[in-house]
Amino acid sequence: MKAMVYRRYGGPEVLEPAELPEPKTHVDSVLVRVRAAALNPADLALQAGALDQAVETYFPVVPGWDIAGVVERAGLAASEFAPGDEVIGYVRGEVQRAHGGLAELVSADVRSLVRKPSTMSFPEAAGLPLAGLTAYQAVVHALNIQPQELLLVHGAAGGVGSLAVQIARARGARVVGTASARDHDYLRSLGVEPITYGPDATERIRHLAADAVLDAAGNGALAAAPSHPGARVASIAEIGLPGVTAVFCRFDPRDFQAVADFAEAGKLTVRIGETFPFDRAADAQRTLAKHARPGKIVVLGPESS
Repeated sequence: MKAMVYRRYGGPEVLEPAELPEPKTHVDSVLVRVRAAALNPADLALQAGALDQAVETYFPVVPGWDIAGVVERAGLAASEFAPGDEVIGYVRGEVQRAHGGLAELVSADVRSLVRKPSTMSFPEAAGLPLAGLTAYQAVVHALNIQPQELLLVHGAAGGVGSLAVQIARARGARVVGTASARDHDYLRSLGVEPITYGPDATERIRHLAADAVLDAAGNGALAAAPSHPGARVASIAEIGLPGVTAVFCRFDPRDFQAVADFAEAGKLTVRIGETFPFDRAADAQRTLAKHARPGKIVVLGPESS
């Protein structure tokens, strides 16, 4: 099968095309033909070797955790799915090996898949798993946002931030979000009150009686713009700050299904920054690294390119 792999740590320059054997499927796994795979900053970090001391890696590695595709074959104990079903998957494994999303086919544990929301295209749906799970766990578990509460989101137009504000709005919260001026119309379309980064934002936030704050931006956003003293605070970008709950994406099938249900109900959309054909996956990585496009960067599967 066609795949993109890296055989050593590095940047986009180490990504190369390869022909690999078709993945094997166990009784409780599903073979998925990939139609689209979304990229995440974590993909670049792993490829660069940033977690070499924590994650076992076996080369060659097929990168990519987020996929959308069509079931090719289901294992005997994977009765949840049948050939032809459209699915999305979070195919992160315990180790890095030739199993990721930048490939023609992926063998995935049945628990890592849910049905693709009918409201979404394959590229849109591919952008949902990691960012959607992180946003859901931040808003629902870490902050427990309730109806009528005021949530402030730093980095509200980003991959996780844009999904977090939609989930919070669906739970009945009022949402204020910081973002660059170019993203204000986008945030307004999501029902968010935008604030531009900068000195003016700091003053506005000082007087904002937020019940909760989510930092989806990092880069000292929480320190630069202190929130209401009684607010619950969580961050996906800063670790170890006093009084701040750090949010790490932990896979949970129930949370994944809840994210898909939000999308199916039309309460969650994914903004696509740019799509790339399969043979330009390295260019897609370069675009992601440069933060050159707002929205998710997606690589089409070999048969969709």
